[in-house]
Amino acid sequence: MEQITRIGMDTSKSVFQLHGVNAAEEPILRKKLTRSRMIEFFKSQPPTVVGVEACGGSHHLAQLLGSFGHTVKLLSPHLVKPYVKRGKNDAADAEALCEAMSRPTMRFVPAKSAEHRAALMMIGMRNRLVNNRTQLTNAIRGYAMEFGITIAAGPSRTEALLEKIQADDALPDLAHEIFDLHAREYRRLQLEIEKLDDRLMAWHRLNECSRRLAQIPGVGPIGAALLMLKTPDPTLFRSGRDFAAWIGLTPRDHSTAGKVKLGGITRAGDQHLRSVLVVGATSIIRHVRKLRGPNVNPWLLGLIERKKPKVVAVALANKMARIAWKLMVTGEAYRKHSLVPPLANTA
Repeated sequence: MEQITRIGMDTSKSVFQLHGVNAAEEPILRKKLTRSRMIEFFKSQPPTVVGVEACGGSHHLAQLLGSFGHTVKLLSPHLVKPYVKRGKNDAADAEALCEAMSRPTMRFVPAKSAEHRAALMMIGMRNRLVNNRTQLTNAIRGYAMEFGITIAAGPSRTEALLEKIQADDALPDLAHEIFDLHAREYRRLQLEIEKLDDRLMAWHRLNECSRRLAQIPGVGPIGAALLMLKTPDPTLFRSGRDFAAWIGLTPRDHSTAGKVKLGGITRAGDQHLRSVLVVGATSIIRHVRKLRGPNVNPWLLGLIERKKPKVVAVALANKMARIAWKLMVTGEAYRKHSLVPPLANTA
């Protein structure tokens, strides 16, 4: 059999479509295999380069095929799509993968280790529990308002609201029972989130780079851990601007005929990481508006005076991302006087 130089593999839960070419770029392999047969195929195949779309399970697959001696390259799906010639089926997708991975300018996704994936799962679970707590808190407030029970806004006031509900003797017994169910669910979620926060802080304290990133105002331990876990190898980015663009904090470019036309931010990349940076930037802006001292960066003060708050928050989040990239690449510590006066870091 001719030597296969490159294989594109379209993956699913149980069916794997392969498309391989030789040194002359001629297709010599077109196969559809089950998972078990695919593993046996790559075990017996001489080491080659395999292209796989970056998706759920692809990092495990990269680790598995790498143990057989193959070089696995993960490609972002949106970078593969332009190479699909016509229609949408497994064979066309596998051929497009094989073609896309051969391009000299193609960008690849670094494979994550099992430990990295486990830490990301911890971040994802914490985010889901926080969302559930927010949803439950809003439900409790809405139901309480039906009975004329209100309290000041803020997540820290939920416990006070539950105590106020419990002390209200005018409520029907059925309402008390339902509110008790809500209270037990809320406290269980709160306990689970606190446990995950403790695990996350333990991970953060053991990571030297994460501790340095937490010194950036507005980032904090959770933001620093997210930057470390969500970011691939920072040296893959040519500059801090490229890193900010990867997160989705740079303007969308729609220019033609020499006319530059920039729109809103692209919102590409990880939504959770981007939102944490924007929320952290918002806390800095709130702090600077109260302080307005001589040590505040003139660039930030000028933005606050000229632009809307949300625009300033995104611009500052962009700057924070660039600073984080610089610290990750160089190993330097953050210079505290370079952005804003000392303030409490936020997650």
